[in-house]
Amino acid sequence: MRIIRHIPSRVLFNTIFVSVNILMASTRFSLSRSVQPILKRPPFSSSPRFAPKALLKSYPCPLWSSSFSFCLQTLHHSTSPYLSSSSSSFSSCSSFSPPSMASSFTVDDSIGSNPLLQDFDFPPFDIVEAKHVRPGIRALLKKVESDLDELEKTVEPSWPKLVEPLEKIVDRLTVVWGMVNHLKAVKDSAELRAAIEEVQPEKVKFQLRLGQSKPIYNAFKAIKESPDWQSLSEARKRIVDAQIKEAVLNGVSLEDDKREQFNKIQQELERLSHKFSENVLDATKKFEKLVTDKKEIDGLPATALGLAAQTAVSKGHENATAENGPWMITLDAPIFISVMQHARNRALREEVYRAYITRASSGDLDNTPIINQILKLRLEKAKLLNYNNYAEISMATKMATVDKAEELLEKIRSASWDAAVQGIMLNLVYFWLKRLPMFRSLIYHMNLFPQCLSI
Repeated sequence: MRIIRHIPSRVLFNTIFVSVNILMASTRFSLSRSVQPILKRPPFSSSPRFAPKALLKSYPCPLWSSSFSFCLQTLHHSTSPYLSSSSSSFSSCSSFSPPSMASSFTVDDSIGSNPLLQDFDFPPFDIVEAKHVRPGIRALLKKVESDLDELEKTVEPSWPKLVEPLEKIVDRLTVVWGMVNHLKAVKDSAELRAAIEEVQPEKVKFQLRLGQSKPIYNAFKAIKESPDWQSLSEARKRIVDAQIKEAVLNGVSLEDDKREQFNKIQQELERLSHKFSENVLDATKKFEKLVTDKKEIDGLPATALGLAAQTAVSKGHENATAENGPWMITLDAPIFISVMQHARNRALREEVYRAYITRASSGDLDNTPIINQILKLRLEKAKLLNYNNYAEISMATKMATVDKAEELLEKIRSASWDAAVQGIMLNLVYFWLKRLPMFRSLIYHMNLFPQCLSI
């Protein structure tokens, strides 16, 4: 039970870590023209400090985009030997800015005006709607498929003719798909779910085709086998090795019948992963605890109280205020973290924590069957790729190995086991002794089990 007091820091770290990864994966952009209308509105327009003309111009290659690597040679041309090689060099940043998508869809105005297909540096979340997903993603897939066809026809084992155009294809799809999925995570709706679910198989199909492209795979192998290999920078060698390894893990070397089976498994894994996330999201939304006594949430900061009251208003409690309540406690990150960090009510912390860690583990939203199916399919996938298990696939692209990971886990287990068992036993003994009247005063007067007094 003492572990409850140590939850907040870990929860905060995990939440920040996940949020940063979502941000990096989903938004991967820099400041853009899409924020200019916002900057022109008050109060920004009244302050020279926030005027658009005072903002620095963003790089043509967005910092959070994989295309930013094209800028490295320009930005750090003379600072690092790992950013260049004698065989080839990057061009300037501007020459590798993303190609105009809007110009590719001038025939159909509805497609051309789709915000998912516009040129942007910062995602236009404010104008993207569920109705844009199907036509936008399909038009984008058609465009990148055409680009892939052209690349396969003209590919050469060189950086400008292989890596740079390939990265543009991958980056554009990653950026737009990430934006759609981020919207689903923060602004979920039945319409958006249906749209994503409909186009997701088409997206996975293209990713499989790209990952199993023999011309691209052979071109990367040719780079590694060429006489110029040793002249490449360590960074470029790493990129080439990673691309070859990823192609193998994507099934490029499989025979036709095994590749077809592999692709079916990938499609099903993607569907199950999507359903798993939806269940967790629905379970998060499902938990609601209305608090009317302010003593129950003693310790929460004013911002958390205000948010809890605002949530209560949105749930039908129109007169809710931060000062007088009522307050709605949910599992959404801002409220959850505040409760775990600041609430003095131990019972409340435990209730909220247990609800959080058991999300989607029972009832209609139970993810257990999905987890079992994912494990089964991952093992089938591993066998197709001649691995013993999925853990070996996961470690294939990492510096660690399965044996080293298991060795580390065993070291942690053996080092913590005795202390954990002792702590559990002491807490149990103290828990029951404290509930026996004849021992209660003795425990407090003699300060028995001081390490358990936090129970």
